[in-house]
Amino acid sequence: MLNKKFLDQANFELQLWNNYFHLAVAFLTQESLQLENFSSAKRAKILNKYGDMRRQIGFEIRDMWYNLGQHKIKFIPEMVGPMLEMTLIPETELRKATIPIFFDMMQCEFHSTRSFQMFENEIITKLDHEVEGGRGDEQYKVLFDKILLEHCRKHKYLAKTGETFVRLVVRLMERLLDYRTIMHDESKENRMSCTVNVLNFYKEIEREEMYIRYLYKLCDLHKECDNYTEAAYTLLLHAKLLKWSEDVCVAHLTQRDGYQATTQGQLKEQLYQEIIHYFDKGKMWEEAIALGKELAEQYENEMFDYEQLSKLLKKQAQFYENIVKVIRPKPDYFAVGYYGQGFPTFLRGKVFIYRGKEYERREDFEARLLTQFPNAEKMKTTSPPSEEIKSSPGQYIQCFTVKPKLDLPPKFHRPVSEQIVSFYRVNEVQRFEYSRPIRKGEKNPDNEFANMWIERTVYTTAYKLPGILRWFEVKSVFMVEISPLENAIETMQLTNDKLDGMVQQHLEDPSLPINPLSMLLNGIVDPAVMGGFANYEKAFFTERYLQEHPEAHEKIEKLKDLIAWQIPYLAEGIRIHGEKITEALRPFHERMEACFRQLREKVEKQYGVRAMPSSLDDRRGSRPRSMVRSFTMPSASRPLSVASVSSLSSDSTPSRPGSDGFALEPLLPKKMHSRSQDKLDKDDPDKDKKDKKKEKRNSKHQEIFDKELRPVDAAPQGSEAVILSETISPLRPQRPKSQVINAIGSERRFSVSPTSPTAQQTPPPVMPRTKLSFSLQSSLELNGMSGMDMAEVPPPLPLKGSMADYGNLMDSQDLLGSPPPPPPPPHHRHLPPPLPSKTPPPPPPKTTRKQTSVDSGIVQ
Repeated sequence: MLNKKFLDQANFELQLWNNYFHLAVAFLTQESLQLENFSSAKRAKILNKYGDMRRQIGFEIRDMWYNLGQHKIKFIPEMVGPMLEMTLIPETELRKATIPIFFDMMQCEFHSTRSFQMFENEIITKLDHEVEGGRGDEQYKVLFDKILLEHCRKHKYLAKTGETFVRLVVRLMERLLDYRTIMHDESKENRMSCTVNVLNFYKEIEREEMYIRYLYKLCDLHKECDNYTEAAYTLLLHAKLLKWSEDVCVAHLTQRDGYQATTQGQLKEQLYQEIIHYFDKGKMWEEAIALGKELAEQYENEMFDYEQLSKLLKKQAQFYENIVKVIRPKPDYFAVGYYGQGFPTFLRGKVFIYRGKEYERREDFEARLLTQFPNAEKMKTTSPPSEEIKSSPGQYIQCFTVKPKLDLPPKFHRPVSEQIVSFYRVNEVQRFEYSRPIRKGEKNPDNEFANMWIERTVYTTAYKLPGILRWFEVKSVFMVEISPLENAIETMQLTNDKLDGMVQQHLEDPSLPINPLSMLLNGIVDPAVMGGFANYEKAFFTERYLQEHPEAHEKIEKLKDLIAWQIPYLAEGIRIHGEKITEALRPFHERMEACFRQLREKVEKQYGVRAMPSSLDDRRGSRPRSMVRSFTMPSASRPLSVASVSSLSSDSTPSRPGSDGFALEPLLPKKMHSRSQDKLDKDDPDKDKKDKKKEKRNSKHQEIFDKELRPVDAAPQGSEAVILSETISPLRPQRPKSQVINAIGSERRFSVSPTSPTAQQTPPPVMPRTKLSFSLQSSLELNGMSGMDMAEVPPPLPLKGSMADYGNLMDSQDLLGSPPPPPPPPHHRHLPPPLPSKTPPPPPPKTTRKQTSVDSGIVQ
C-alpha cells in the first residue's frame, strides 16, 4: 500500500513513512521477540512454530528503505538511530542484511552535500547510548568493520573517507565494549581506565558534548574513592573549555543541575570554586593558588566583586601558610606491567606508573592490585618479560618501586625552602627511574664499589602525575648504564642535598624531631655504620685506577670536591643536633662529635677547606617562623600583665608601642631611658643578679629574638649596654624632687627627676596604646585635674574594681628603698586627701603588695 499510494513525488507522505519505520523497529526490538533471553527449549519451540519474526521484519525494513529512492535524504539523520538499534539485534543474518543500509545512508548524504558529516555525528552519538545500554558485542564490531569496508573500497569517492570513518567507529566500539564490560565491576580503577579511554577518544574526534559527559562520570568515580586531587584535575578539563566571557552557555556545557549559570564566565567561576575546594582537600595548595590568582583577577578587574575577592584572598593566605607549616606525606610511585593474553585489551602488554596512596607501601599496593586480578601471577624479577610470557594465555603482573625525577619550575632559580621544593619532588612529575645494580669484571671482595655498575631505566608517562588518574601509561622507555665512578659522584651529591635539606628544615622549624637528623649524621660521620666515603677512596683514588682510566681525572676531582663540601653541612647539622638533644642522648652526641673531628681533620687535610654556602648562612641568620610567632604571642615566662614602658625626658621622643601592648626597651637608644630609671639601676646593687634570673625566665624564642635585634638597634659604641627591664615608669612630665604626693596614711611616694617648667606645662605627645599601656597624666585629667594644678590639689584615689594579682611587679622597696605605707582606714578610703602639710604623718604599719599597688593609682 505504501509503495503504491504514497511513494511517488506527488503523494509522498513523510510522516507516514516515518511512522512506519519507527513502528517496524519497535516491533522488531520488543522484549518478547528476543529469543536469546529464553531457555533453549522455549527458543526451539518458538522457532519451530513461528520462526524468527525479527529476521522477517528486518528484511522488510531493508526493502522498504531501498524503495525510497530520492526520498532517502529526508530521513537522514533522524532514522540513523532506529536503524542502528535494529542492526544491533544479536541475529547474524539480520545483521548481514541490514548493516549495508548505513553505507547507503553515507552515499545519499555524500551525493547531496559532498560529505556524510550528519550521518557520522548521529551514529557516534547513538552508538554510545546503545552500547552503554547493553546492546552490541564483539561479533557486531567485526561484521560492521568487514561489511562497510567492502562497500567503501568499491566506491570511487568514498574509498578513503569511508575507510577512515569505519576505522573510527570500530575504535569507538572497542572502547565502549570495554567500558560496558567493567561498568559494574568492583574495581573502580578499571572503570576509571575505560572511562578515560572513551573520553580521550571523544576529545580526539572533537565531540565536545560526549567528552564532557564522560568527564563527569570520571569525576564521580574519583569522589567515591576520595581522590579529590584527581577529581579537581578532571573538572579543570571542563573549565578549560570555557571562556571568561558573556557568551551564552549551550546545553551540553551545563550537564549538571548544580550549576546555575547562563554565561560561560559564570559557569567557569563556579567550576573554579569547586576545583579550588577539591585541591584544598587533596592538599594540592600550589594548584589551588594558581587558580585562585586567575579567579582573583576576574573579581578585581572584570566583575568588581570585592566581597568574593576578599574571601578568595583569605583562602589563598591560608594555602600559603599550609605550604610552609603542614607536613604532607610523600606518596611512592610504582611501575606495573600487565603481560599475557588474559588481561583486557586496555591493559594487555602495557606498563603503567601508579601513584600510591598516603603511607602505602609496595607490599600493600601489590596486595590491592592482586585482589583485582586473583588469577594473576606475580613476577619475581624486574627484568623485561620473555616473549613466552607475553603470548601466554595467563596473567602475569610485574610491580616494582620507581623514583620520580625532580623537575623544578623555572621560577626556583635560587635556593628556596625545602618545605616548598619538597612538593615538586613527588608532584608534577612525568619521568621516573629504576636503578638496578649489575657487576662487570672480577669481583673485588675488599671493595664492591669498584665494579658496581648501575643499569638505569627511565620511564616517561603520557601525562604528568598526579592528573585525571592516579596512573598513566608509559609512552617511552630508555636505558642507560652508570659507571661506578659516576655512581659514586651521584651518591655523594644526593647525600649532600639530603643533608642540606634537613639542616634547612631544622633552621626554619626548630620544633622538628631530632631523630631523623641523628640517624643521618651518624650514618655519615661514624665509619663503623656505613663505611663512609673511604670505600670511594680505596676504589678510585689510587694510582692503579688513574692509570687504567686516564679519562676519569676530572670526575675524580669532582668527587673529591663533593667530599670536601660535605664537611660544612655536617658541621652545621652537628651544631643543631647539639642544641636540641636531651641529656640522655648526650653520650651519643659526644661520640658523634669525636668522629666528626677526626673526619674533618682528615678531609680538610686531603681535600681542602670549604666555607659554609652563603645561602645556608643567610638562612641561619634569618628569623624562623616560630620566632615571629613568639614575638606576637604571650608566653608563660613573659606574661602580658607586665608592661614595659620607658619614661621620657624633656628632649626625647615618645617610645614606639610594642606588639600586643608591651614596648621593647632594647629597641630604644640609651638616651631615651629616664633619669629615674638610671638612678634605680645605679642604686640597686643586686641589679645584675636580678637580670640574670629574669633572663632565665624568658622563653628560648624571646632570647633568640633579642639577639637578632641587637645588631640592628644596638646602642652607639662606648655607651652602656641596654638591659631589658620590666619596670613601670610614668609617661607624664616629672615634677621636682621636692614635690611629694602624700595620701592619707597610705599614699605611695614617687621620686622623680627635676625638669624645666616648660616641660611640665607642655608634655610631649604620647602615641595611643593598648589597655596594657597607661599614663598617669591621662588618669589625672580624667578625674578632672590638669597638669597645672596637680601640685596644689592631689588626685583622688581610684575606685577599687576587682581583686587583681600584681605580684609580678617590683616591690616598693626596690623602687624607693623604704617600706611602703599601709592603706588608709576603711572609713577614709574614698575621702579626698588633705592638702600637704609641713609635717608628714607617721609611717603606718607594713601592708600587702596587692593593696599598695591598687591604692597607688596604677591603671592596668
